[in-house]
Amino acid sequence: MTRTPDVRDRLGASTAEMGLVLFGLSVGSMIGILCSGRLVARYGSRPVIGLGTCLVIAGTAVIAAGGFLSSAGVVAAGLFAFGAGMGSGEVAVNIDGADVERITGSTVLPTLHGFFSLGTVIGAVAGMAATAVRFPTHWHLAVVTLVSAVAFGYAFRTVPAGIGRSDVSSARAAGRSSTRLWRESRLLLIGLVVLAMALAEGAADDWLPLLMVDGHGLAPALGSLLYAGFAAAMTLGRFGGGVFVDRFGRGAVVRASALSASLGLVLVIFSDSAVLAGTAVLLWGLGASLGFPLTLSAAGDSGPDQTARVSLVATVGYIAFLVGPPSLGFLGDRFGLRTAMIAVLVCAIMAVLIAPAVNTPRAAGPAGSPLPAPLDAGSRAASERTGPQGGSGG
Repeated sequence: MTRTPDVRDRLGASTAEMGLVLFGLSVGSMIGILCSGRLVARYGSRPVIGLGTCLVIAGTAVIAAGGFLSSAGVVAAGLFAFGAGMGSGEVAVNIDGADVERITGSTVLPTLHGFFSLGTVIGAVAGMAATAVRFPTHWHLAVVTLVSAVAFGYAFRTVPAGIGRSDVSSARAAGRSSTRLWRESRLLLIGLVVLAMALAEGAADDWLPLLMVDGHGLAPALGSLLYAGFAAAMTLGRFGGGVFVDRFGRGAVVRASALSASLGLVLVIFSDSAVLAGTAVLLWGLGASLGFPLTLSAAGDSGPDQTARVSLVATVGYIAFLVGPPSLGFLGDRFGLRTAMIAVLVCAIMAVLIAPAVNTPRAAGPAGSPLPAPLDAGSRAASERTGPQGGSGG
């Protein structure tokens, strides 16, 4: 996304046309997200993670080809494959992460998401450097494709099998359970929190470089630098968030995060000072950092059938993360990107008000320590195959 201005210039696209190109990402992601829960229930999380990551890598290669050919259609097709892989794979990864939390009784999802943000920081810094030296976008993405393929080949061997998988009767029961979950008021409120916070994160991922370039008159390299700052603030918040959650509780931390994101958005939208707006990006990133992982933790602790609950809330979050930001392109084309971000601000303020919904306490053992919930069939099978230390996935 740090190369978005370069891709736009290469394609000769307007802001609205870039919204349509990015819509390929949204459509692919929607398909992947909506299929992921059922695929995990049938096959387990490991093959879904594997297929999803392969699609992400292949999609990056196609985007590179589209940039080389200056073809908006090819770029959109690459984004479609990328989105389908990300939507399906990331829901499965989060189901694994929630399973680790249940087994260990520890707050680990923010840290796991921190590694996602760390990868974003590395990518953003590379994008900033490539932008500064005018390195062609298609060659940049070709290198990313190669590095990602090597990293995936190394890491995938350690992902445990069997997590989230159910037998046929259990899968049918889970389908009926998922329908009932939509009627649970607390889970719906958790879904609204993740919708708002995911939109705050996704809007920056899709539009922050252009927002700072077009809305505040910064050079493209500086726009990329501020995106790297946003990603760094996200990383810091996620790696340090577990300590605050254990001390103050999920609800208080989510509310503080939403307040920080709201303040950052107010300054970016309404301040005419590029320096102040650039500084506010850090508040925006810090505030957006914990919304997604903490709502997934809350969903997993909100009742039985953890896989279905995490899948439902993750689906809502990824829909907001991926469908909402491209829609901002149409608002931005009509009113300007700064004005379009008011919609994101309204959602962040909503999250402040309903943040207490994520206070879903874990069960406690006799010594007061968190007690992991019973393993589901898939997790139990994986534990039996891998032994007492293999089921958490490391």
